Formats: sequence, structure tokens, C-alpha cells
Amino acid sequence: MKVSRVAGALGAEVTDIDVSASLADGSIGVIRDLLNEHEVLFFRGQCIAPSEQRDMARLFGPLQTHPAYGTVDGLSEVMLLESTEAKPSKIEVWHSDMTFRQHPPSVTVLRGVTIPEVGGDTLFASMTSAYDGLSAGMKAYLEPLVAVHDFSQGFKESLAEPGGRERLAGALADNPPVRHKVIQTHPETGKKVIFVNALFTSHIEGVSPLESSEVLNFLYRHCVLPEYTCRFNWAVDSLVLWDNRSTQHKPVNDFLPASRALHRVVSEGDLPY
Repeated sequence: MKVSRVAGALGAEVTDIDVSASLADGSIGVIRDLLNEHEVLFFRGQCIAPSEQRDMARLFGPLQTHPAYGTVDGLSEVMLLESTEAKPSKIEVWHSDMTFRQHPPSVTVLRGVTIPEVGGDTLFASMTSAYDGLSAGMKAYLEPLVAVHDFSQGFKESLAEPGGRERLAGALADNPPVRHKVIQTHPETGKKVIFVNALFTSHIEGVSPLESSEVLNFLYRHCVLPEYTCRFNWAVDSLVLWDNRSTQHKPVNDFLPASRALHRVVSEGDLPY
């Protein structure tokens, strides 16, 4: 197995590994240490079954399902993320997955199924590096703050569609707003990370709406400065693992009218963190 860094802040490409064989013989366990070091790992040419992708995600904890996405037949944990000309993706902003949950995912495993000839990359950003880049005064200011994360904010476009609120009524009822500290401590590395995102974070508690908006907007811009990011160009059977506790990501929806389909599995995290 060969590990090659792809950027200064985060990201490594892992080659000379057969994920399917490594799952079978147990040697895949080394991936946890690599993920703690690099935060996002890229694999290519991994022709694995959806059930094997599920089993890989299980290495990092129990699996979560999603209240709004379709799934692969017979595998409720394997979500189908599909964007087509008729039904394009509505996710356009940087985010961490499912932070509207009290226990957001710890690790996401994503595999390329249908990939456009051009475009459709994914951007990643290190919230560890972003925290390290804050001034001492800003770190001290943010440390005690708590932010609210809300499913209804992240899916406002879907809710606004005809019948959307009815279709997602169960998801809304099951996912009321939750509170997470703005600055978290990663449970495995012990490093501090910024834990707000533009998709799901609605506001910071205990400050005025103006202060909340200004602080969040600063953090959203700061967290995705180029020096904290890397970019991945997908191919069929590419496999990407990222630490949802210490990264954000953003799809680049520049491939329409072509289609893109990905399979996603997420492992449940601890109560942050």
C-alpha cells in the first residue's frame, strides 16, 4: 500500500490496495489511522459491491440512514445520491454531513457509480487547519459558543417544492433542531475543529442575530480558504472516505446535462465531541 499526500492541509491518495481483499482479511483496519492523519482518503479502481461499502463504513461505528434520500434496493444504509438534468442536486454549499442530528456521522464512505466525462469534482476543507488558522482572540471568543443546526434549513429547497413539506413531514418531526458547540475536540486525535457549516447551521445562541450572522459568515469564508482545501476528480469505482467530524465538503455541480450517481454510507458518531 502506498500513501501520497495531495495537499498541504488534508487529503491522501491510497494506491496498491484492494479494498475488497483487505475487508476479507482484516487488514483494512489500518485505514482508521490514515484517516486520523489525513482526514480524507482517495482510492481508485475499487470495484466493490454496495454491501462491501457498507461493511467498510461499519469499521468506524454503527451505520446511519437518511430521512430524505433514496437507497440501494435491499440495503437501507447505502444511500443513492443522484443528480440528473431532470432532477439536479440542490446541494450547492460547503457542509458537513447530517449535522442536524444529535449524533452526526463520524465517517462518510462515498463511491462513484455514474460519473460525467467532465466536471462533478468534490472539494474538501480541513476544519482542523481552519481552527489552527484563527487568531488567539477569535479562538477564545468562539470556545464557549453553541450553535443550532436545523434539518429544515438544509432542505429548504425540497420543502418549498409542491408537496415537499408533506413528503418530508416525517423527517421534520424526527429531526428537530439540535445544539452543537462551535468548537469541538476530535475524540480520536484530540485536535480542535470548527463545527459550523452553511448548509445546516441556523444561528449561534446567546448573541444578537446580527452578531450571529457576522460571526458565522466570517467562519464560512475562513473555513474554505484555498490553503485549507483539496479537490478530487471522480472516476467510476473511485472510493472516498472522509472524517465528517473534522472536514467540510462541497460538490461542484458543473456537469449538467450529464448525470452523476454516487453511493454513500455514513457511520454514526458520538455526541459531539
